[in-house]
Amino acid sequence: MHWPAVAAAVASGVAVAMNIGKVPPSLPLLRAELGLSLVQAGWVSSMLTTLAVFGALAMGLLAARLGSLRTVLAGLLLSAAASLLAIAATRSGGGFAALIATRLLEGAGMMAVVVAAPGLVSVAAGPHQRRFALSLWSTYMPAGAGLAMALSPLLLPRAGWQGLWLLSAAALLLAAASAWQQRRHYRVEPVPEPMVCAAVPGPGALAVLRQATPWLLSLAFGLWAMQHFALIVWLPSFLVEQRGMAPAGAALLTCVMLLACLPGNLLGGVLVQRGMSRGLQVAIAHSLTGLCAIAIFRADWPDGLRYALCLLLSLAGGLIPSAALSVSASLAKTGAQIGVLQGLMLQGSQLGQFIGTPLIAAVVAASGDWGSARSVMVGAAIAGVLLGLAVRRLE
Repeated sequence: MHWPAVAAAVASGVAVAMNIGKVPPSLPLLRAELGLSLVQAGWVSSMLTTLAVFGALAMGLLAARLGSLRTVLAGLLLSAAASLLAIAATRSGGGFAALIATRLLEGAGMMAVVVAAPGLVSVAAGPHQRRFALSLWSTYMPAGAGLAMALSPLLLPRAGWQGLWLLSAAALLLAAASAWQQRRHYRVEPVPEPMVCAAVPGPGALAVLRQATPWLLSLAFGLWAMQHFALIVWLPSFLVEQRGMAPAGAALLTCVMLLACLPGNLLGGVLVQRGMSRGLQVAIAHSLTGLCAIAIFRADWPDGLRYALCLLLSLAGGLIPSAALSVSASLAKTGAQIGVLQGLMLQGSQLGQFIGTPLIAAVVAASGDWGSARSVMVGAAIAGVLLGLAVRRLE
């Protein structure tokens, strides 16, 4: 394994994930400066997710044609340009339309990186460490989003939302330079078909989708995303509206909860590397998240204990991305198939968020109680357990 090359590929994912984490803490400033309505602010936040729901698998096929390194570099540069363009457009009088257009470009860049960078990770890791390296890759989302959220209290008062956008652009350009510097380590091919050079997607690339395992893992990943997103939405609202905490403090606690997923990702990577069944790992993780969700919404329990269970839910759920995203190490026979599988996993996770948002809102609005979100989370966890057991049986 060439660790610097693996780190450069993972850093590419962390950089694009900052585009997700930079928006929630910036929304109050964006609304005040650009006059955005609550609905418009929601679109700004969810545009990256919406694009991935419908285009991630197609992006995987495109990455197979262009090659992993070219796709990653193009995605990083596109996202950086979009962040800078957002600042320029709004300063010149552009409003909601300009911001949405640039978020759409950021979303396209993010998809390109997320589906193609695992191919670079696989090449740099070599055959013996590939499972663990792909599990390391699964940390990109909480690491990048959490980093942006953690830095927001420092930057927003001094540089406004533009400061976070400039920071994300700088991180994207730095990641692109790092990946380009490691380019020679992405040319050693451990699988039959070249992974970085151009490969035409066709029946060979799509053949991996004829198996049931990747579809089941993608659905299980989506169910975890639904639970995690429900918690991210509920926690700051609960702390501010029902406990009177300042928004900055609520954002910090939510950020810590998000980052708690990282040790779970790493633990999942170790378990996968040691040969633990992915299906069993998914079933255990969903069992723990479901039990935590039941207790988190117990109003008669101390707040400190409930927050500790939020951390445990995030930690346990981190096992699921490791299991899902490392499936390429076992099922992919070509570089093209890695892109297809990663696109499918991304589409599943984003679909969970896309469906979960209105579902949770509808349930809470109908009951008038945030505690009713528990039914969504527990139901998703039960379905995830069943999917994990099905995967284990196939394995």
